[in-house]
Amino acid sequence: MVSTVIVIVVALGCFAGTVVWSRSALRLGRACQRIEQDLAAVPMRGESPAAELARSDFRKELHTAILYGLLTVVILLTGLSENLSDRVAFDALRLLLLVPVVVSLINGRRFLDEARQAEERFLIERRAKEVATQEVSAPLAWAARLAPAELPPIEGFEVGRVYEPGSGAMAGDFYDLYHTAPSRLAAVIGDVAGHGIEPSITAFQVKYLLRVFLREYRDPAQALEELNLVLSASGRPEDLVSLCAVVFDSAAGSLRFASAGHPPAWIWHDGEVRPLRSTGPLLTLDPKGTYVSYEFPLNPGDVALLYTDGLSEARAGEQLFGEDRIAAMLRRDPGEDLTTLCKGLLEAARDFATAPLTDDIAILAIRRT
Repeated sequence: MVSTVIVIVVALGCFAGTVVWSRSALRLGRACQRIEQDLAAVPMRGESPAAELARSDFRKELHTAILYGLLTVVILLTGLSENLSDRVAFDALRLLLLVPVVVSLINGRRFLDEARQAEERFLIERRAKEVATQEVSAPLAWAARLAPAELPPIEGFEVGRVYEPGSGAMAGDFYDLYHTAPSRLAAVIGDVAGHGIEPSITAFQVKYLLRVFLREYRDPAQALEELNLVLSASGRPEDLVSLCAVVFDSAAGSLRFASAGHPPAWIWHDGEVRPLRSTGPLLTLDPKGTYVSYEFPLNPGDVALLYTDGLSEARAGEQLFGEDRIAAMLRRDPGEDLTTLCKGLLEAARDFATAPLTDDIAILAIRRT
């Protein structure tokens, strides 16, 4: 009696396996048919990986369903028939189990090849996901080099900044802030024409070449001339660059600046807002272009405000946000927290524009404390 119960339980288990694998094989068979119908509507060269994989899975699960079905029959017949073992039929039933075994041996190489191909497809898909992740993260990491979210604290100065990427993943706007000497602080902002990877690479090159030249030359105009010569010799005249470099000398109490075709920066000094306008052509526009620099007194509380043209050229129809609105916001409260000032300028441009801002915007503000 006990053995009979065991036989029935095992047989039911095998039957359940037969049902499960049969239903799975049926679903895969339908999926395979749909894939083949879709492929028939859109002819393509070579075998479709999706169709091949679906057929492979269907064959394997059908093979498993047949095996479980045969096991169910053999277990029931051999377990419930006491005299069956004495008959030739019993040997025939046992030999029946060799059918899926023979199928496995015949198709073993194919099954192994299909398993290998599935593993290779998985590795290819994983690599594709890694590449896609890098395509998303790389521009962000690159932008962080061009316009870092955090700037190091500078003794004797307060700094505010904001950066808003435009519609493209790769930006051409950049800013920088660093000491060129113990008492001299350089603030730089620039914009490379165009969008995409090439302008972004040029921006990166300009930013770090200028670090070298501003440490080598005390005069920012001379540094711009050297930078213009190097960029013009690179053979990419289409990479026009606008740039403004301001050097604060806390020991001399002065500010010296030079600008290569950049929108005017503004300085709050002695109760007035003054423009720091362009002092030479765009970089690479003229390989022999000359630049001049101008010097202003620098007192505690003075503020320099630098920005790229994405801010001043925000549009409401044909009307631009413009330089005067930027100057007016600095004039309204020159003692305001500089980060608040920069964010306020960006929000004002957004409110002014009748369409979303699509150009990159970089804003950098520096106050001598």
